Amino acid sequence: MGHAHHHHDRDFGIGMALNAAFVCAELFFGLESHSLALIADAGHNFSDVLALAAAWGASVLSRKSPSARFTYGLRSSSILAGLFNAVLLLVVTGGIIWESLGRLAHPEPVAGKTVVFVAIFGFIVNFSTAMLLHHGNKEDLNIRAAFLHMVTDAAMSLGVAISGAIVLYTGFYMLDPLVSLAISLAIVYGTRDLLRDSMGLALHAVPEGIDPEAVRDYLSGLPGVMGVHDLHIWGMSTTECALTVHLVMPEGHPGDAFMSKISKDLEALFHIHHATMQVERGDPDHPCLLAPEHLV
Repeated sequence: MGHAHHHHDRDFGIGMALNAAFVCAELFFGLESHSLALIADAGHNFSDVLALAAAWGASVLSRKSPSARFTYGLRSSSILAGLFNAVLLLVVTGGIIWESLGRLAHPEPVAGKTVVFVAIFGFIVNFSTAMLLHHGNKEDLNIRAAFLHMVTDAAMSLGVAISGAIVLYTGFYMLDPLVSLAISLAIVYGTRDLLRDSMGLALHAVPEGIDPEAVRDYLSGLPGVMGVHDLHIWGMSTTECALTVHLVMPEGHPGDAFMSKISKDLEALFHIHHATMQVERGDPDHPCLLAPEHLV
């Protein structure tokens, strides 16, 4: 795990350095060439610097040890970073859509050669950064958010390069904002899953990939278990899940070995890393004090 974290830290650092340098160059050439597509691409790259910084910071914070106040540590910071990146991507893209619509009404000439050259370089920077983050984007929503930023900006840069080449040979200046608008709409569409997943984790929804009914069936089928209630499953971070549950076992506590086996099975079968189980005997004279509407 330590090696993996070091690998991610290095990737974030390289990605931030590449994108920060490119933002400055792209903004300069975008202003010089009067290319909205190029300036828009610089805006996306600047949002990527912020996205990488947030993701990197959350990755570091999530490894902090628990304290008396933060009893789970700062794992949830990775969830907040994922949500921040999803919202940031939509806000920046919304601004580009607005500017693209304005440029459609009042098209301006652009320097095609400059646009093509800078955009191709931007594609290389964004695509390279995306490949650095590719290996971790499937199991960590925080890294997936940063990865998505890189992929969408690579697509934006490629589209800008193509539109710049066409403008260079045809003089059809309206293509510049049209390409920006088309790619922006595609980005909005592609971001919906990231926003949904990050919002769900922030609201303690059951993480994607875990079937709560399957977990309930497993627990209900354990020897000696006569009932299962107050089952809660949520994400402690973008990579770790927790569970709490009340098990009704009339014969009483089954012993530490049995409880340890349940914890190991939950991790192996459902990728639930932190399980807390309360054993009850189902005595009607001493019922569970939780209100019925809270019993899941």
